Amino acid sequence: MRKLIFFVFLLLLLLTGYSILNKVSHNVELGKSIYSIVEDVNNTEISIKTLTDFDWDKGFLFTPYSTQKGIDEQLGVHFKDPSNIDWRDDIYLLVFMEDDKVVQYVEIDRQGADFKLGEKEYLTPYDDVIIIERY
Repeated sequence: MRKLIFFVFLLLLLLTGYSILNKVSHNVELGKSIYSIVEDVNNTEISIKTLTDFDWDKGFLFTPYSTQKGIDEQLGVHFKDPSNIDWRDDIYLLVFMEDDKVVQYVEIDRQGADFKLGEKEYLTPYDDVIIIERY
């Protein structure tokens, strides 16, 4: 009986550790920084690298109503979208990856604007500009 209890305890410990290690962080502070840039109507671009204090090699911008399937296909990995963007039109979702793993995400309030990456598929630390298009 002791072995069974020990085995169950060990299994729970491993599962808990695994879920803690794989938790993707919602970067609220970055969202606030982006909000303040968009709030100034004179700004037409956001340079993301200047606002980040973590390592990333790709940043993907998802539009309102993006589907879970579309997000997974574009990222190349499964990322359970916690923002439910597929039902929302008030935010954009910015997902950061490092070494093909999602590391952080940001919900960007629209504030009367749309956001574009231009011709690029995703952001990099060397090509990090998001274009603000006001409506």
